[in-house]
Amino acid sequence: MRVGEIMARHVEFIPAEAPVSEAAELMGELDLGALPVGTAEDLQGVVTDRDILYRVVAKGLGSADVTVGAIATRPVIGCGEEDSLQDAMSLMAAHHIRRLAVRDDGGRVIGWLTLGDVARHLLVESGSVQVVLRELTEGTAAEAAPEAAQVR
Repeated sequence: MRVGEIMARHVEFIPAEAPVSEAAELMGELDLGALPVGTAEDLQGVVTDRDILYRVVAKGLGSADVTVGAIATRPVIGCGEEDSLQDAMSLMAAHHIRRLAVRDDGGRVIGWLTLGDVARHLLVESGSVQVVLRELTEGTAAEAAPEAAQVR
């Protein structure tokens, strides 16, 4: 499986000069945990909900007074759309990150891959994962039934 098969192809960017409050509003509207900063041709960083929490809220700073560029995480780790999903997951694990910018050969951002994308793919497409989850669920229900009967 290749990254390009499951990545999000529509990517919303936010300018580095935008106030953090604007990023937070946009993240809420789009139900996202992160936004790339800059443009597809000039990716300057990524701002996450954690960046906002720890670099603005926890420090008591005003979200309208701080720019996205001032708190963005850098560098942005990325991969190519032809990279294998396994390589992308290994990259995420090695860097302890939840998202990757997907770039073309010229470095332009053409998509975004998140742990959510990977999880959905694994849950929907992987028969073995579905079997294990079903066994866990059925095993938990079967184990709970005798305990419930003993309590009564």
